Amino acid sequence: MAQLPHFATMNQDLPENQLTQKHLEKIKAFYGKNSLTTNSFGMGYRKLIARSLGYIIPSNASVLEIGCGHGALLKLLKNKDVTGIDVAPEQVEAAKKNVAHGQFFCMSGENISLDRKFDFIILSDTLNEAADVQALLEKIQGVATPSTRLVINFYNTLWRPALSLLTMLGLKAKRPESSWLSCTDVRSLLGLANWDVIREEPRILFPLQVPVLQTFLNRYMAPFFSFCNLTCFTVARPMGVANEDQPSVTVVVPARNESGNIEDAVKRTPKMGKWTELLFIEGNSTDNTWEEIQRVKAAYPDHKITIMQQSGKGKGNAVRDAFDAAQGDILMILDADLTMPPEDLPKYYHAITSGKAEFVNGVRLVYPMEDKAMRFLNMCGNKFFSIVFSWLLSQPVKDTLCGTKVLYKTDYQKIAANRSYFGNFDPFGDFDLLFGASKLNLKIVDIPIRYRNRNYGDTNISRFRHGMILLRMVAYASRKLKFI
Repeated sequence: MAQLPHFATMNQDLPENQLTQKHLEKIKAFYGKNSLTTNSFGMGYRKLIARSLGYIIPSNASVLEIGCGHGALLKLLKNKDVTGIDVAPEQVEAAKKNVAHGQFFCMSGENISLDRKFDFIILSDTLNEAADVQALLEKIQGVATPSTRLVINFYNTLWRPALSLLTMLGLKAKRPESSWLSCTDVRSLLGLANWDVIREEPRILFPLQVPVLQTFLNRYMAPFFSFCNLTCFTVARPMGVANEDQPSVTVVVPARNESGNIEDAVKRTPKMGKWTELLFIEGNSTDNTWEEIQRVKAAYPDHKITIMQQSGKGKGNAVRDAFDAAQGDILMILDADLTMPPEDLPKYYHAITSGKAEFVNGVRLVYPMEDKAMRFLNMCGNKFFSIVFSWLLSQPVKDTLCGTKVLYKTDYQKIAANRSYFGNFDPFGDFDLLFGASKLNLKIVDIPIRYRNRNYGDTNISRFRHGMILLRMVAYASRKLKFI
C-alpha cells in the first residue's frame, strides 16, 4: 500500500502559537462547565446527523470522532470500534460512561497523538470551533491511511440568524464563540491540508422534532432545496499518491455478435502494468463470435488471453462474471464494438495508478464524434441521464452509459459484497458499478474519449426500451441515494 506523502505530517512537531493555545483553553473551559447533557433540539439534531453518517459509514468500520463531547453521536452509530477525543476532561469522562464500548482520550485535534489509524474520521460541527482549522486537518493525516475517509458536517451560514434565535429561546444549547465557514472555505482548507474532496451534500431542511413533517421535509424535500439545508456534509480522502508497484491489468471485453472486432481488440489493446490479461466473455451471439474468440486465442499465444461464456443474459451479467474471474489488480471494461479506441486505455491506467482517481469513467460527450457514432436521440438521453446521475451521486459524472470503466479489483470486491443494497437490477453493468463506487465513497474521475463509428455489426442498445429501464433505475436509486 502506498504511503501518505510526507507533507501530511510536516507540521506535527511545530509548537502551537499563543493565540491557538488561548482559544483551546477557552473551548476547554466552556465545555468543562456546559453541555454534559443534550436538550431535545440537540438530541433530535444528532439523530439526523447519525442517520446520515450511518449511510456514509459501514457498520464494521473503525471510527474516530474529533471533538466527541460526551459521546452522544458515537452512541447513536452502529459501529463497535469507536474512539473519541475532546479537549475537555469532563466531557471525556462523561463519554466513557455514555459509550462503554468506546475509547476516549483528552486531547485536541490540533494536538492529536494516537498510535493507530482509522477507517473513518468524523468532524461533526467541530471545524467552526477549531483553533486552527488547517493545522487540525493536517494533524489528523497522522491517524489516516490512504483509504481513510474524512466526514465533516458544518452549519450552513444561511442558518446563522435562525440558530441564534433558537439559542435565545433556549431551544438550542449555547455554543462558544466560533467561526462560520462556507463550503468554499472548507474545500480550500482541505486542499491546503492535503485532503481531496470526494463530494459535498447539504442535508437536513427541518431540524425540529415534529413527527411526519420532519421525515417528509428531510427525506423528500431536502434533496431539492440543498442551498437552504441546515448542514453540509463533505467527504474527503487523503490526496492520492502513485502506486509504484506497476499493478497488473485485466481488460474485460463483453462480446455479443461482434466477431468482426475480436482480432482488432487483441491487436490494438496496449500492454499495461506488470502484465495485461485480455478476457473475452461471450453470450447469446447469433453470429460466429464464440468461434472467432477461440480462433484468436489460438492465433496469439504470446498474449495473455482468457475466454469464457457468460452464465446469463445482458452486459451486466457478462461484466460481473468476467470481473469475478479476472486475475489482474486493475479491472477495465472495453466494449467489443471498439467505438472507444483501445489505444486510450493507458490514460485510464495512469489516472488510477497515479492516485488521482479510484474509479475512472469514460466520457463520449466532450470531443466531437464521428458522424454516425451516436444518434441524436441517444445523445439527448445521455446528456439527460448525466445530469440526473451527477445529482444522485453528488459527484460529476458526464456520461453514465459509456462502457469504459476502470477500478481496482479490491474495490470491485467491496462493491460486489455490498450489492444487496441496490440489488441485481442493472442489465447494463454501468450503474451497478457507479452506484457501488458512490456508496463506497470512491473518487470518481471522468476521462474524455473520441467516440468513433463502429466498423462491424449493429448496436445492442434499444433507445426506448432501455430508456424506460434507465428511468426505473433512476427512481429506484433515488430512494437509495437521495431520499434516505
